[in-house]
Amino acid sequence: MAIATCPDGHQSVAADYCDVCGSPIGVPAPTTAAALCPSCGSPSTGRFCEVCGADSALPTPVPHPAGPTEIATATAVSAPEIEGAFGTTTWVATITADREFYDRVQARKGPDADQVEFPAFYPERRITLRGTDVLIGKHSVSQGLQPEIDLGIAPADAGVSRAHATLHIAETGITITDLGSTNGTSLNGSEDLIPAKVPVPLHSGDRIHLGGWTTIVVTAEDI
Repeated sequence: MAIATCPDGHQSVAADYCDVCGSPIGVPAPTTAAALCPSCGSPSTGRFCEVCGADSALPTPVPHPAGPTEIATATAVSAPEIEGAFGTTTWVATITADREFYDRVQARKGPDADQVEFPAFYPERRITLRGTDVLIGKHSVSQGLQPEIDLGIAPADAGVSRAHATLHIAETGITITDLGSTNGTSLNGSEDLIPAKVPVPLHSGDRIHLGGWTTIVVTAEDI
């Protein structure tokens, strides 16, 4: 005679229900299907969701229309887009060794012309102008000069003064003022020097000539 064993370990002659405790034999124990979390939708077998920790005993949250915060978030644009929409402008100075300007200086025998040599190699430099006042010149520890546009970096233009000129940036535009430099400052290929210590308005694309061969092009770039 076959003897069955119930889930609790009792020996039973009956094969369907235990003779000792009456537990069913050979019938799979019922399983409890996992419920879905009302908050995140993840399967959850207990009161508290194992993913987000939501309490299933609380009332199910009711969706509501987006409030002012959600609407603002959904329609907000990035900072660069906002700046561009209002036309925020950044001024950039591009410094080059200008052979044409150098030849004009040599032809008119300008001050220090005999001491100025055109560089064999001068990589173009781009400087984004920060703040409202930008000094053009050459750094000097003894004079405490730290120009934002430093033309004392080798190969240096011998015709540029230590404190040669300043650029002033305002909401209305940009100006240049020669600070009384030895060789003066001119614009856009002109042979005439701008007056010393008098602000002169500039436009995007204007060329500033100073020293023996240096040309600085100022451009306005929208961001």
